[in-house]
Amino acid sequence: MSDFVPMFLPYNGNLKDRARKMRNNPTDAEKKLWDILRQGELKQYKFLRQKIIGNYIADFYCSQYKLIIEVDGGGHDEVDQIEYDKERTLFFENLGMKVLRFWNNDVLENPKGIYAKILEFFENKSPSIPLSKKRED
Repeated sequence: MSDFVPMFLPYNGNLKDRARKMRNNPTDAEKKLWDILRQGELKQYKFLRQKIIGNYIADFYCSQYKLIIEVDGGGHDEVDQIEYDKERTLFFENLGMKVLRFWNNDVLENPKGIYAKILEFFENKSPSIPLSKKRED
């Protein structure tokens, strides 16, 4: 008998259309990260884009490792957004998930570094410090 227990995630069906629109109109950084996730050793991990979890939409989600990857733009530097992101991350962590966050400019300007950080997570099951602490544009 297997020890596998399926994880049923809370799901707000009202976000379905919004998630679909976001999937069909990704930002440049989201497109780049999707490319990163589909190359080299990372392609063995299955990711979903714009996955609805509870009342939130995660940019990228790997169910096998309960990993969420978020790509943040400049608006995430604002006080209200910082608080919202903290609440969101806490919600995900309370479901047993790990959240990796990268700034848009890191994804676009340093894809090899992003690839390495994500691969490091899978190798160690925990990330190290982020590539940068603040977005620069």
